[in-house]
Amino acid sequence: MEYKEIDFLCGWTIERAVKELHERAKDGNKYCGKFNGNKLTSDMSLDDAYMLCIGKTFDEFNKEQEESRQRLIREEEEHKKKIPELSKYWIEEGHKVLSKDKWEMWDKCVPIRLGDLYRGMELGQCLDIIKTVKEKSIQDGIEVMENQGHSGMSWGLMKSMVREFCDCGNEFLEKLGE
Repeated sequence: MEYKEIDFLCGWTIERAVKELHERAKDGNKYCGKFNGNKLTSDMSLDDAYMLCIGKTFDEFNKEQEESRQRLIREEEEHKKKIPELSKYWIEEGHKVLSKDKWEMWDKCVPIRLGDLYRGMELGQCLDIIKTVKEKSIQDGIEVMENQGHSGMSWGLMKSMVREFCDCGNEFLEKLGE
């Protein structure tokens, strides 16, 4: 019996695709479909499909995912414990670079940024930009920012931080074209 080809919907997991194939096969026909370039068939088990697509069984995949999740939770907890120590460090670093009238806002911002998605990565990047602007030029600061590899979200955050903490933040954003 030949396989009838079906299309899987975008965003489906391997598990969902196999379930669809098995559901359709209840009519007595055989079905297949392409999943990330791999041909899944209605006579495959879930483990067969996982082995074909990612080289692991369903249980191995789930175990690895859970271990990864637990590792991330541990890392997050460890990072949270370090926030007071890191706050002191980044506050001191900010005071070395920023004008004194920016210190109070910086001191409030530091622990918030350390607790966010980027875990404070943007603190050093912001200071690098501002230091470059102070020592060289706005254009050099823009080049530093453009070479930091920001996503859309971190780009927006960086613009806000530079506007807030750089003495010529508004001018910086104008020259940036934002």
